[in-house]
Amino acid sequence: MHKVEDLKIWKKSIDLAKAVYQLAAELPSNEKYGLISQIKRSSISVSSNIAEGAGRNSNKEFKHFLSIANGSCYELHTQLILVIELNIISKEKVQPVIEFCIEIQKMNYSFQKRL
Repeated sequence: MHKVEDLKIWKKSIDLAKAVYQLAAELPSNEKYGLISQIKRSSISVSSNIAEGAGRNSNKEFKHFLSIANGSCYELHTQLILVIELNIISKEKVQPVIEFCIEIQKMNYSFQKRL
C-alpha cells in the first residue's frame, strides 16, 4: 500500500481538479448538466482512482487504477478540446488546463513503469 498524500501524482491531480472547477465556473449555465458536469466528474475521477489504487493490496491492482485514472485524464483532455472547438471558452484560458492534463498523463505513464 502507498500513502496517497505522499504521491506527487495524486497531489497534482488534486490541483488539476481545482483548476477544472475554476474553469467550469466560466462555462455558461446552460452547460450545467452537460459539459460542466462531465469535466468535473472526469477531473475528480483522476485523483479518486489514484487514491483507490494506492489503497489496494498489490502494485498490479495499483497499476490497474492508474490506468483508469489515465483514461479519465484523456477523457477530460477531450472534453476541454471540445470546449475550445465549440468556442465556449477561449483557447488561451483552456490550454493551461490541457497542459496540466498532459503533464499528469506523462507522470502516470512513468509511475506505472516504475511500479
